[in-house]
Amino acid sequence: MKPVLKTALKAASAGAVACFALHASAATVTIATLNNPDMIELKKLSPAFEKANPDIKLNWVILEENVLRQRATTDITTGSGQFDVMTIGAYETPQWGKRGWLTPLTNLPADYDLNDVVKTARDGLSNGGQLYALPFYVESSMTYYRKDLFAAKGLKMPDQPTYDQIAQFAEKLTDKANGTYGICLRGKAGWGENMAYATTVVNTFGGRWFDEKWNAQLTSPEWKKAINFYVDMLKKYGPPGASSNGFNENLTLMSSGKCAMWIDATVAAGMLYNKQQSQIADKVGFAAAPTAVTPKGSHWLWAWALAIPKSSKQADSAKKFIAWATSKEYIEAVAKDEGWASVPPGTRQSTYARPEYKQAAPFGDFVLKAIESADPDHPTLKPVPYTGVQFVGIPEFQSFGTVVGQSISGAIAGQMTVDQALAAGQATADRAVKQAGYQK
Repeated sequence: MKPVLKTALKAASAGAVACFALHASAATVTIATLNNPDMIELKKLSPAFEKANPDIKLNWVILEENVLRQRATTDITTGSGQFDVMTIGAYETPQWGKRGWLTPLTNLPADYDLNDVVKTARDGLSNGGQLYALPFYVESSMTYYRKDLFAAKGLKMPDQPTYDQIAQFAEKLTDKANGTYGICLRGKAGWGENMAYATTVVNTFGGRWFDEKWNAQLTSPEWKKAINFYVDMLKKYGPPGASSNGFNENLTLMSSGKCAMWIDATVAAGMLYNKQQSQIADKVGFAAAPTAVTPKGSHWLWAWALAIPKSSKQADSAKKFIAWATSKEYIEAVAKDEGWASVPPGTRQSTYARPEYKQAAPFGDFVLKAIESADPDHPTLKPVPYTGVQFVGIPEFQSFGTVVGQSISGAIAGQMTVDQALAAGQATADRAVKQAGYQK
């Protein structure tokens, strides 16, 4: 072999080995997240992170919300280390952090600017003053409505509607022959699906999950009135198959012009006002979440956040990724790709200070106020032994909240009466807190 060729082959071989070594040492970060539009956008923009961090490879596991919750809970409780980053919420984070299941988020890069993150969000993702997740987006709930349909009927949506007014509007705006439904609401079973919404209805009707001694209250007059109202409205004025509709299904219905009103997460505003994603972008109006006998607990507080399980073998790389995904830089990237109205809301004060955001997102200040005024420590008219507006902040709620959700979904579908659903729910909730030792 000629010396020149031999040298070239040697060099090529050394290059291949170096390249292989780099590839072999690349840390694979497996991310479990849900199939909401904001998370799909995160995946879409993530090659920019991989390009800036060639030693990190991202592996995405995108799941339907209820499935994500099951998989994340199984992974964290068994310590199997299947995921390096989990998308979890304001319910799980403080509890899992307290149990030592999550990596505390300390020593974030200086340019991350943690003080810029909305305080309500930081507090909700902490336990004992220690932060355990970074907020990807934060939401409350609000009322969306079709301005054109209201105008055509000579109706006016108040800034703070009552549930009685919502029912009257829904009746007048239902036009089933033309495929327009007076109201769209979550009916899909799950503690974070139909029960997130239904709990706010119960709260504002003056109800609560438990009294001060942890006795379940699901057969109380307040629960019966609230859930009968909710089920009745969906049956009369809602779309067919409402018991199968969660956030994503209702977002599709609303953005394609099928709903006159929709009460749900404030995060949907960015999608409904986005002309690329919504057929009603220039027709949508907004108001506060409705109230009944009390404003307490009428609108929820939730954060979808990124956390690192203690079982992750790639904690440093995972931390790099979640700092990027919740950074000012990432918000700029979404604005460039989707427009300012669609950036992840509720997380950073600097977003709300941006003139571009104020102009593109007329709902911005309204949403921030809703987030900041939600009070998880005092969510109900009568005192309660738990925290959480649309959930009960104890580990057992994930299980019994979903079972109750299944019964109520069954009532929407006409498989049982509301009274039957609530009697079953009462027994489930009481049994769960008794077994866990809350009831003395």
